[in-house]
Amino acid sequence: MMTYPHNSIALRLSGMFTLVALVVFLLIGGALYQQVDKGLGLLPEAELEARYSVLESALNRFGTPEHWVKINAKLKLLGEEDKRIRFWVVSGDPGYEYGQPDAAIRAFAQGPLGMHDLQLPDHPYPLKVLLTELPAKDQRPPLRFMIGIDTETFHETQHNLLIALIGLAIVGVLMASALGYWVARIGLKPLIKLSHEAQRLAPPLRAGRLRLSPLPPELAQFVDSFNSTLERVEQAYSRLESFNADVAHELRSPLTNLIGQTQVALTRGRSAEHYFEVLQSNLEELERLRSIINDMLFLASADQGNKATKLTSTSLADEVATTLEYLDFILEDAQVEVQVSGDALVQIEVAHLRRALINLLSNAVQHTGPGQVIEVRIEVEAHQVSIGVANPGSPIASEHLPRLFERFYRVDASRSNSGNNHGLGLAIVKAIALMHGGDVFVRSDRGMNTFGIYLPV
Repeated sequence: MMTYPHNSIALRLSGMFTLVALVVFLLIGGALYQQVDKGLGLLPEAELEARYSVLESALNRFGTPEHWVKINAKLKLLGEEDKRIRFWVVSGDPGYEYGQPDAAIRAFAQGPLGMHDLQLPDHPYPLKVLLTELPAKDQRPPLRFMIGIDTETFHETQHNLLIALIGLAIVGVLMASALGYWVARIGLKPLIKLSHEAQRLAPPLRAGRLRLSPLPPELAQFVDSFNSTLERVEQAYSRLESFNADVAHELRSPLTNLIGQTQVALTRGRSAEHYFEVLQSNLEELERLRSIINDMLFLASADQGNKATKLTSTSLADEVATTLEYLDFILEDAQVEVQVSGDALVQIEVAHLRRALINLLSNAVQHTGPGQVIEVRIEVEAHQVSIGVANPGSPIASEHLPRLFERFYRVDASRSNSGNNHGLGLAIVKAIALMHGGDVFVRSDRGMNTFGIYLPV
């Protein structure tokens, strides 16, 4: 059975269900209590008015002592039938009084007419009292008539209602918490299954994927993203394996040459001239090794997300011209001409751009026959500038075009001049473009192969 730690999603969801239920019960219970409390508060007043309306006609109709005796008997009978009810009659004539009013009652009777609360010493709760005045009638003087009702029952009802609402709220919150936890565990079952399936994905099973169905839409989107990540990881892992193999191959060739030449030179005594030639050959191989290592270090730095920071506004045509001067002897030996068209001012790191241009032009020179022309086109397109280096050559198959800027990638042996190129030149071009916030492009059509970079304006 799956266990959940204290910070699990199931417990968090259960806690949120509990909080929501608590807020809902508080709001509903509070509103219900206020309405009931308001209704209960009106009940004593309504009962007093109902009882007074029954007595009012008799109190106002008769004013003789004989009738007043009957009224006293009726008031006594009503008080005995309902112990909650109290009557007082205050008058200047003791013969027309009822309820044995004391000084506090007499003082209260002199107050304003209407509904009032009266707190008696022997009652924990105040009495709701209706105070009215009866005008003089025949022999009867003016009277102050008071009818009161004990509110203890109403207050107890309010208290019991509050206790009931609190108890129901506690039970409801506990039920919501338990049900929320149960619902969360049921809802998380697909996620638990995915977790178990993901644990079965081991490095040898790189082609394994999480199943996409049947799953809720939210988890299906997550699984789709996770599988896409696995695919990118697999591709990166494959590229890394290929890269490691290529690096080993590229480093092995010069090391083999160095070891072989040195061993041959040491088999027997040689002339100083011969040792000089061996050392010179070894130096070339060492220079090649250093070039490969420097290029690999540069690419590793670029892979870390380093950006070009020493930017200056520079004319691209001027930079191309400077690069062509640097490659003048190479172009002359290859008997290749370069034509440059267009210009633009961009923010670049000059040293990096020159390195990219050298790699692009060197790549074009290697695949251009004597007497042919290489074209360098600088064009402004919307929010970017393109620098394209085009050379005449055999068409490149479309399936190779997206991979030509990968490390050590070569279309075929005929395009791999391993003596002068170790397969990192175009990869460095792409890294430099990305460091400037740009990109690379390649086209092969109409007998021209174009490699270039995009730079932001």
